[in-house]
Amino acid sequence: MSAPEPSGTVPPGEFRAAVGQFAAGILIMTTLQDGVAHAMTANAFSSVSLDPPLVLVCVDKGVRMHDAVLDCGYWAVSVLAADQQRLAARFAKSGRDLYSQFDGVETEAGPKTGCLVIGGALSWLECRTWATYDGGDHTIVVGEVLSLGHGSAGGQGPLIHHASHYRELPGG
Repeated sequence: MSAPEPSGTVPPGEFRAAVGQFAAGILIMTTLQDGVAHAMTANAFSSVSLDPPLVLVCVDKGVRMHDAVLDCGYWAVSVLAADQQRLAARFAKSGRDLYSQFDGVETEAGPKTGCLVIGGALSWLECRTWATYDGGDHTIVVGEVLSLGHGSAGGQGPLIHHASHYRELPGG
């Protein structure tokens, strides 16, 4: 006797609530397109491989960052510290002005790609797109890590996202 073939559709709200129970770190992803810096807040991020060093981030196909990161082929991620919740909220907001979005934000150009890294972040990585995969309404962007660094967050823990809210973990 064989198991029945699963079928059905999972309601989006229930799906979001279920996967929202997975606590995830928060980062800001940046890229350049025609000399203009683009950014977005993300929590769909993972290390993939040590040799070669690969990471992935999932980018919504409906946001302007999507085309920018695919066009450029280079990008950076900055892992946010607990006190950077305002930055996470700022870069998660749709429709912000592209040319003033970094006003007042401490950044520096990454040494390999020129993509911006966020000051005070716990760490940062610069990447070259290694591969992309269709992921429904997102594109899974795998990047080869070209350079990295550790921030000066003063012993703070990471900013995380759990159950639709930003949360802090103590430093250690």
